[in-house]
Amino acid sequence: MSIYSCLLETPSAQVYQALRIGSGLSAKTDEAAARGLPNSLFAVQILHGAQPVGMGRVIGDGGCFFQVVDIAVLREHQGKGLGKRIMGEILRFIETHVPESGYVSLIADGPAQDLYAQFGFVRTAPRSVGMAYKRPRPADT
Repeated sequence: MSIYSCLLETPSAQVYQALRIGSGLSAKTDEAAARGLPNSLFAVQILHGAQPVGMGRVIGDGGCFFQVVDIAVLREHQGKGLGKRIMGEILRFIETHVPESGYVSLIADGPAQDLYAQFGFVRTAPRSVGMAYKRPRPADT
């Protein structure tokens, strides 16, 4: 019997923030987590006993565009196939809920691209390049 189980449920803001930070992702504010999490189209958590140790989400408009985000596994649980388990659940959602013309994307950080490639994700460059808006910072006074 596996010591890990899947919970197909959006994490609480507290769990979400702890998993992001504990896995090496950037922190999000309480306000951002409270606003964003209820808008998840799909979410999976990996539990070790009753403790969440991993997660992944799909966000988007529910018809045309979908983005895989927040793939996170606590450092002490990495290397045990949990990222594959998260992506397997996400792929099941994609295959059953995303229309044929739906566009599914993600941004891969470093070696994570090797994991995502196992699930059918391909590089879009040079045809397209991912970009992010960077807020201007007020001038130092």
